[in-house]
Amino acid sequence: MINVLFFAQVRELLGTAQLSVEASEQTQTAEGLRATLAAKDDKWAKVLASDKLLVAVNQTISQWDTQVSDGDEVAFFPPVTGG
Repeated sequence: MINVLFFAQVRELLGTAQLSVEASEQTQTAEGLRATLAAKDDKWAKVLASDKLLVAVNQTISQWDTQVSDGDEVAFFPPVTGG
């Protein structure tokens, strides 16, 4: 399973802080995982638009083509958090 975390406004808009996603061929990259989650419905698609997000894999800021494996932690958050 991939542990997915949502922070700041992303968490608020989706109404969840985390979820688990089964690792699959579609979730082998951060972008693939994002696209899989965005396909849930229109709200998820809007909130998880890649041009509005940053991604971290295993607590390291990452690019969208970063490989994701079973057991990894992937976090999605807006470019500006805190204040």
